[in-house]
Amino acid sequence: MTLDYAALMSEAIAEGDKARLHAPPNPWVGALVVRDGVVLAAGHTQVPGESHAEVDALRRAGELARGATMVVTLEPCRHVGRTGPCVEAIIDAGIERVVVGSLDPDPRVAGRGVAALRAAGLEVQVGAQLDAVRAQLAPYLWHRITGRPYVVLKVAATLDGIVAMGDGSSKWITGEEARRDAHVLRAQSQAIVVGAGTVRADDPALTARLDGVVVEPLRVVLGHAPASARVRPCWERVGDLGAVLDELGAHDILQVLVEGGAKVASEFLEAGLVNHVVWYVAPALAGAHGARGALATLSTPSIDALRRARFIDVRRLGEDVRMDLEV
Repeated sequence: MTLDYAALMSEAIAEGDKARLHAPPNPWVGALVVRDGVVLAAGHTQVPGESHAEVDALRRAGELARGATMVVTLEPCRHVGRTGPCVEAIIDAGIERVVVGSLDPDPRVAGRGVAALRAAGLEVQVGAQLDAVRAQLAPYLWHRITGRPYVVLKVAATLDGIVAMGDGSSKWITGEEARRDAHVLRAQSQAIVVGAGTVRADDPALTARLDGVVVEPLRVVLGHAPASARVRPCWERVGDLGAVLDELGAHDILQVLVEGGAKVASEFLEAGLVNHVVWYVAPALAGAHGARGALATLSTPSIDALRRARFIDVRRLGEDVRMDLEV
């Protein structure tokens, strides 16, 4: 029987999405135990220190795993960290075939997991739905390859790119559904970066509020926050942005959300440090007179210097539109 591994990997990716908020600094992996095209069990990464996706799926499958196939989004680990090696668990469970989405660039893994499975006599296939898996795990993969967090720049603006009016007011440009979505984006990020000017002007808490649960990423202020600012406790940093990212990466921050203001957003783009842009557009027009543009200090001397990006998703949120761009 020929199995549709692409479709099965899509199911594993969806399973991995369930771990997106709680897995970091581990990757949000999904795994399936499959026999004759039927999914016997599904698992995803638990909180750090608890089961990885493979072990979670094997536990749910029990003895049914013997002789079955495992479909997993990321290469199983073979080292001992907070938990034992997933490779050994797969072998001990009697799995006969493993279908892997992407190899893991973590130097402790980096092909060694696949090699160990093959050495134990298992059939291993690599690369099913590779692009989709890499897109899902982009922050983790970027961090493991570069040592820096994946940088997401978030902007909420009018149709003509204005983020604050002439009197400085900006609440609220976008509607409730877009703002709720932005809280999910915060919760997916382990750190939020904002300029000291924005802290002084808006006094944001920079927490993520999801269904009554408050998630508190690390708050990073570029400059100095007032002693009474709601963003405290926070890191206060000045100087080179690359050095700030290096420090965050060393603390296992996989994704950073840059929330502004306009000067900070422009500086990150100017330095070439943005991986992904999430741009919320409201169906409103402000005009440039006295207003503040989303990238007010970004300099582009010629059309040849225009910073090109690629749309990877566009969707409607209430009356607003969310546009995702890969820089």
